[in-house]
Amino acid sequence: MQKKMMALAVIGALGVPATSWAQTSSTSSVQLYGRIYYEYGFADQGTGTNGPRVNVDVMQTPGSNIGFRGEEKLGGGMSTWFQCESTADVRGVNQEGFCGRNSAIGLKGSYGNIFLGRWDTPFKRTMVTAAGVGTSRVTGLWGDSFLLMGGSTSTLDGSARASFMRRQANVINYETPVMNGVQIMAAVSSANSATSATTGATAAKPRIWSLGASYKAGPLDFGAGYEQHSQFGAAGGANTDNAWHVSAIYPVTPKVKIGGVYTQQKLETSATTESKIDAWHLGVDWNIAGPHSLLASYTATGDVKGNSTVAIAGSGATRPAALNLVGGALASGDTGASLWSLHYRHTLSKRTVALLNYGRLKNDGQAQYTLGGLSGSARGNSQNAYGISVDHRF
Repeated sequence: MQKKMMALAVIGALGVPATSWAQTSSTSSVQLYGRIYYEYGFADQGTGTNGPRVNVDVMQTPGSNIGFRGEEKLGGGMSTWFQCESTADVRGVNQEGFCGRNSAIGLKGSYGNIFLGRWDTPFKRTMVTAAGVGTSRVTGLWGDSFLLMGGSTSTLDGSARASFMRRQANVINYETPVMNGVQIMAAVSSANSATSATTGATAAKPRIWSLGASYKAGPLDFGAGYEQHSQFGAAGGANTDNAWHVSAIYPVTPKVKIGGVYTQQKLETSATTESKIDAWHLGVDWNIAGPHSLLASYTATGDVKGNSTVAIAGSGATRPAALNLVGGALASGDTGASLWSLHYRHTLSKRTVALLNYGRLKNDGQAQYTLGGLSGSARGNSQNAYGISVDHRF
């Protein structure tokens, strides 16, 4: 009842007549939900491209959201549903707009679930839970997505080609029913970004193709995914990038669970050059006793392999070139990085937890990865950060 009153108040503030909403609420349900994650960290930025960088304190709210969702029964086992989810940055800094996060309209029944809008791709959905084991969040100051996937963010058509952990706009999704613990997911984006093309000879039509499979039965939670970014490159968009992953979560004991991810990404920089990156994550969650838990993780990305000399930027990290130009000469290898993180989690209630966090990023000699939210790192730089965070769901 309280959530319905809150939803009514917000809808009224948005200019929707209360009587209009009330008339439909008897035949459909509308739920207000959200999450506020707030972190405050102190970061040693190490060495920058122009010398030592100042140490800073940083506030971020990655993943915070507020949304409405509802469903109407149509009969015959079918129903239509909607969701409108927006960023809830309580700092007032990053406002992505109304329905800027997972938002869609769909139709579901015994055949599965078909929906259209902006949504996390199947590739992301089948790995993000395992990638979150052992850390406070996959994004934010201590997030592992920057090493694993070049960052995680909302993306428009044809943007952030090196980011495979993405929330894609203008996407058509299909999910099968869950059968014996197995579910298959597929998604394809439209070619909206090509509407401004002037000629068919040089116009690219960037498109996302994403597949995922999950298995959840008994103690094992397993996921696998494949994603292709077609025609994202220059020169008529002939380049094709792709990635695959396998991930799993397993409870070793009732109080200890481990999670792991292995992924490989391939980025074509021309018809004859490419970069290939392998990355992995291993994390553990240990419920020591009662509300007290300890989380630890190790995330690493290996040397970039291939014959490309082009570094490609994702949403929050730039993948180094396979062959780096150093002092006018080519230098191969030494382009990996690693991230250690350690967190103490105190469960205050079913909906609220508080955390103490620490993370250390170490770059190899030719790598320039950064902790989430930081920038300007020099080659071979190390960064570390510690701080607190609170996570509240409603």
